[in-house]
Amino acid sequence: GCWSGSTTILRDGKPYILYTGMNEENQQVQNLACPKNLSDPYLREWVKAPENPVMSPTTLNQLDASSFRDPTTAWLGLDGRYKVIIGNKRDRLGRAILYRSKDFIHWIKAKNPLHSANDTGMWECPDFFPVFKNSLNGAETSMIGSDVRHVLKVSLSDAQYDHYTIGTYNHDNDIYVPDKGSVDNSSGLGYDSGNFYASKTFFDSEKDRRILWGWIKESSSVKGWSGLQAVPRTIWLDSFGKQLLQWPIKEIQKLRGRHTNIPTQILKGGSILEVPVNTGITASQADVEIVFEMPDLKNAEKSNSSWTNPRELCSQKGAGVKGGVGPFGLLVLASHGLQEYTAIFFRIFKAQSNYVVLMCSDQSRSSLNEDNDKTIYGTFVDVDPTVLAEKLSLRTLIDHSIVESFGCGGKSIITARVYPTLAINDEAHLYAFNNGTQQVKMLTFSAWSMKEAQIN
Repeated sequence: GCWSGSTTILRDGKPYILYTGMNEENQQVQNLACPKNLSDPYLREWVKAPENPVMSPTTLNQLDASSFRDPTTAWLGLDGRYKVIIGNKRDRLGRAILYRSKDFIHWIKAKNPLHSANDTGMWECPDFFPVFKNSLNGAETSMIGSDVRHVLKVSLSDAQYDHYTIGTYNHDNDIYVPDKGSVDNSSGLGYDSGNFYASKTFFDSEKDRRILWGWIKESSSVKGWSGLQAVPRTIWLDSFGKQLLQWPIKEIQKLRGRHTNIPTQILKGGSILEVPVNTGITASQADVEIVFEMPDLKNAEKSNSSWTNPRELCSQKGAGVKGGVGPFGLLVLASHGLQEYTAIFFRIFKAQSNYVVLMCSDQSRSSLNEDNDKTIYGTFVDVDPTVLAEKLSLRTLIDHSIVESFGCGGKSIITARVYPTLAINDEAHLYAFNNGTQQVKMLTFSAWSMKEAQIN
């Protein structure tokens, strides 16, 4: 079999794939493959190495043979050895098992994992890479130095959540230490608060950027196994070093077609504003950008100290629940009479000493088919509403059953999978809305129809 794996380009410029397979004893093992024909620009055929498997569970290393998978892209250490981590667990202890090799064929397991964390379960699809402290550019995977931090991302199998920490890599001891205060479980930092899992980054050397891919799983019981990849995203460290930011790669803009703008206007409480049908925007396949001026906060609802789970809070206070400041945002894949819609919106609450900004993706009315998954997603956004220069922006990519939303310049992202029965193709509509008592000012609203991707 062939499970997840990663490609590494070695010092001689040749690419090799490390991937997980199963041996005759149904143990998870790591295998190696190389291109059959390096002159093929698409590298369409690969050959398995005769030395396979190159890493295996044994009685000596005592690795759980059912939880040993998904090797990362390797990095080259200052000691001249390639290093790679593999997801693993021991009971409830999640681990990134470290292996080293001089030739990429013969691998030796390190005594200690690169990192581990209690009570986190299986770590799937780990990823380990550097990020620049003060640059939007991506860093090559083997880079170390005072101008980079390191990111360890793991896909938490139990929570089905892509979690990451930012920290320091001690390359002498091959140990990764998350920053003080980092939460090393599913309540900590994550790439995406919605339907997004088993992600992987790679360094694009031609354009000096790191690109993130992720898996959007199927959420309809009737469609079966038909997950697909999310839009590729550029990823970098924010200027405060606290979190990663993400944004759709700029090539996505090449798919933009017919365009419309709605001028600045006030959205009063309870109002809804449709993108006119005669603009020619295909609301079922669109790229939408909307920016709100930070509203007057005098009517903000009081926050409760027990509101620590944003998903639960979004479920309690969905788009149909009138608030003080918010909910305001977008209704996408909406039917003409609003029997169906998916709402992506903000709410602002007044805590004891600050304000809290909540971003939600509410799928509760996304389909009249009650058999579909209608999970509501949510996340807190790290912005300060009292700073006038701050804006609440939202970019949402709509592709029939997929809604990917990027809040506040990529600080918070939510991906959803929805299956409307009425709001499909030309019957889909697009709205801006405000269901709070406080009016909000919509500074800009731009929408583009998106062309079909041309796949060779």
